[in-house]
Amino acid sequence: MKIVSMEQELKSNAYPGRGIVIGKTPDGTKAVAAYFIMGRSENSRNRVFVEDGDGIRTQAFDPAKLTDPSLIIYAPVRVLGNKTIVTNGDQTDTIYEGMDRQLTFEQSLRSREFEPDGPNYTPRISGILHIENGSYNFAMSILKSNNGDPASCCRFTYAYEKPLCGEGRFIHTYMHDGDPLPSFEGEPKRVEIPDSIDDFTELLWNSLNEDNKVSLFVRYIDIAAGTWETRIVNKNQ
Repeated sequence: MKIVSMEQELKSNAYPGRGIVIGKTPDGTKAVAAYFIMGRSENSRNRVFVEDGDGIRTQAFDPAKLTDPSLIIYAPVRVLGNKTIVTNGDQTDTIYEGMDRQLTFEQSLRSREFEPDGPNYTPRISGILHIENGSYNFAMSILKSNNGDPASCCRFTYAYEKPLCGEGRFIHTYMHDGDPLPSFEGEPKRVEIPDSIDDFTELLWNSLNEDNKVSLFVRYIDIAAGTWETRIVNKNQ
């Protein structure tokens, strides 16, 4: 698979929806996770990311304008011991609780499927980073309808052992804007990852469509020490 530019991937797509990037810095010292949300409706755009313990959650920027919290208010990022979970919905909690009971990442998601927001049936995308004793691996998952038919759920899990330095994988909910929105297709895209968290944050935020972008989270985790740096950018200030 050819490595692609995150900047070009985002600038050429006005509405990838929600996206997860997981990878490793070129110098091999940091595990990287990023998550962004976009919105077309006033309800979706009325959000910010806020820190919540070791992770983050979404909350309404203007509570008076919040019309339906069911699919937009959740914890996208949670930390369970040496595992960092990143998702586009409340399946973050499903994974956290399942793995806390010794289920695998894939087993934890068996109880979930795509979002009940027909006709889009937004895919549930999820990722997990596992760092232990100086080693690092990650996995990604997508649960989506079968070509827009909610009668069938397609489940895909991608596991990456010993990730290569300077690259990552990018998965997002929609192929592009549309009505209904077409679900992501294929395996997660191979993308470049820089050493600097600030450079990566700036690249991602500046490449997202100005009208549709809402919030961005980026975390660089020191593989040896287990400590991390986090950046959060919200369009609503």
